Amino acid sequence: MPSQIEGSQAVARAVTLCRPQVIAAYPISPQTHIVESLSDRVRTGELAGCEYLMVESEFGAMSACIGASAAGARSYTATSSQGLLFMAEALFNASGLGLPVVMTVANRAIGAPINIWNDHSDSMAMRDSGWVQLYAESNQEAVDLHAQAFRLAETLSVPVMVCMDGFVLTHAFEQVELPSQEQVDDFLCPFVPQQALDPDDPVTIGAMVGPEAFAEVKYLMHAKQVAALDEVPRVAHAFRESFGRPSGGLLKPYRLEDADTVVVTLGSTLGTVEEVVDGLRDDGLRVGALGITCFRPWPLTEVREALGRAARVVVVERAFAVGAGGIVGQNTRDALRGLPAQVYDVVAGLGGRPITRAGVRSLVDDVLGDRLDPTRLHFHDLDHALVQRELERSRHGARPGPHAEHMLRALGTVASGVHDGAPG
Repeated sequence: MPSQIEGSQAVARAVTLCRPQVIAAYPISPQTHIVESLSDRVRTGELAGCEYLMVESEFGAMSACIGASAAGARSYTATSSQGLLFMAEALFNASGLGLPVVMTVANRAIGAPINIWNDHSDSMAMRDSGWVQLYAESNQEAVDLHAQAFRLAETLSVPVMVCMDGFVLTHAFEQVELPSQEQVDDFLCPFVPQQALDPDDPVTIGAMVGPEAFAEVKYLMHAKQVAALDEVPRVAHAFRESFGRPSGGLLKPYRLEDADTVVVTLGSTLGTVEEVVDGLRDDGLRVGALGITCFRPWPLTEVREALGRAARVVVVERAFAVGAGGIVGQNTRDALRGLPAQVYDVVAGLGGRPITRAGVRSLVDDVLGDRLDPTRLHFHDLDHALVQRELERSRHGARPGPHAEHMLRALGTVASGVHDGAPG
């Protein structure tokens, strides 16, 4: 039934319908509404048969999920930003042990400087932790991906994170089609763990492995990830058959037929890009879009097939590797190796800066007009004057001090409020 509902509440409802048996979480914005709602649902009995653990930290949350999953319980957590980084060691343990934990990441920037708004620097920092990463374009897709995530995780015995843009989606009220309990029960079989701690049939989970077999264990991790490239589309197909709407999958092509210029992006930015593509098509320009729903494992063959006929590929991403360049851009470039397409790396939307239709249209116009150098990393909407002023200060000051404070004072703001009379 369609409901006008906040994204976080919709996800909490979806997770409830998946009947997790253990939820362990520590609150952090913008994930907080999700875990608060889930704790209430456990307290009131709406989510029966579930143990909710309010732990002391994100490291504790993931550690509790690892223990619960190893004992055979369907396990779930959610986090954001620095909270995800605090889990880092345990993330690798969950994937290395092959435990099907599902986690929501309400994407938020990583400090310093402190910033609570959205970008993808948190999940991108953990892109090689061995977790499947799925990115939601909308709150409807965030709901749908959670049911798919549990099925995928438990089929392959791998951990899966569903990434949804913090505040942009988590705090937005949209119309969402919430499934019924019967639909989710039909889609998700009862959890049968591929490995479980059982006193009657003792095994060791997490044994130390030396040089004699370490590489082989890691190879099997990689093989599971590769297997997910086949399983993700199967799960998406089964979802469509069960729920009557498309959702998930590896990629989302949009008006790619005959497109010679394609904008590639992840998450909620895709909706903005699609609207810009419609306008460009109305102007007679052959432009399309490609959304990346599954970023890990990286669907190299499918990306190459989708973009193989394009002359220009513009990758717009909300994160980058400092000192190296675009992350999604580099993966895209690898997929197109040997093909003539020019790949443009564009960083946009860092720390919550809006990505607007006008901005995307201007970006594509610059690409089509050959005003963007494909050999350089571009920062969309960067205040170049502000940056140059700070660089000049650094060149002439013996102790230049903190960049962040200087820039806020130069802009006339301190923290989130307007600061009157700030020195220039």
